[in-house]
Amino acid sequence: MSDEKFPPEKNLPAGYVPPKVWKWDSESGGTFANINRPIAGPTHDKELPVGKHPLQLYSLATPNGVKVTILLEELLAAGHSGAEYDAWLINIGKGEQFGSGFVDVNPNSKIPALMDHAPKGGGKPLRVFESGSILVYLADKFGAFLPKEIRARTEALNWLFWQMGSAPFLGGGFGHFYAYAPMKIEYAINRYAMEVKRQMHVLDRHLADNEYMAGSEYTVADMAIWPWYGRLAAGDVYEDSGSFLSVEEYSNVQRWRKQLEARPAVQRGAMVNRSFGEPSKQLRERHDASDFEHRTQDKIGT
Repeated sequence: MSDEKFPPEKNLPAGYVPPKVWKWDSESGGTFANINRPIAGPTHDKELPVGKHPLQLYSLATPNGVKVTILLEELLAAGHSGAEYDAWLINIGKGEQFGSGFVDVNPNSKIPALMDHAPKGGGKPLRVFESGSILVYLADKFGAFLPKEIRARTEALNWLFWQMGSAPFLGGGFGHFYAYAPMKIEYAINRYAMEVKRQMHVLDRHLADNEYMAGSEYTVADMAIWPWYGRLAAGDVYEDSGSFLSVEEYSNVQRWRKQLEARPAVQRGAMVNRSFGEPSKQLRERHDASDFEHRTQDKIGT
């Protein structure tokens, strides 16, 4: 790497030059450095709990976790009683995603992860990991929120996978460098702010002509995009990033996100496995529909 192109005194931190061979420093990485490592596999033995329902979800109310709990609550609201589920809290800050039981369900050690103990066709329990895969699996299992007609289904999947590919720029890119990195790096913040605003404009242009992401039908694509971009539009993530990114200018996104936020199933889904924020909005574990009335954190305490 040429010092003429990258003079060390202009690097951040000043004088930094990448070594010839990278080595992991567990002290670097900002707020969530303790949950990241360059190797896979379990760090300790721990079995996962199993509740009374066929669907067992192991998750946390991050945007990726909320996608799945919204779909499960929407399925139940639509009358699919087989979508009843147990939702177990996985505290990623304490490294619970590296327990042997969780790694067996998701070798990537990321939430959410799902075990279906009554898959179609019978047989042994089936693991499903990656939030997009879980959404498609459940939508297909219950025949809901993913159109069967080829054009409508493809459009829903287009936007679902758009979210899967785009959100790392929002969370791991912009969110990390704007809110969580141990130093403010102008180049990194500018780079990812530009990309996130481009993505918001993509959404805004599309929603100018469509009620929902796949057209006139509410689908898993909306459920996947709202926890990331809807919450950004509401100013609910990454400190004061809403003002920083001028999110109010995306009027079509604002209309869409308010429409979703008004749905009771979305409100319930956003509460499940939540361990932060207002206690009345935290349902750390969910095992029955009545838990929303009786088991929120303001009612059971710490």
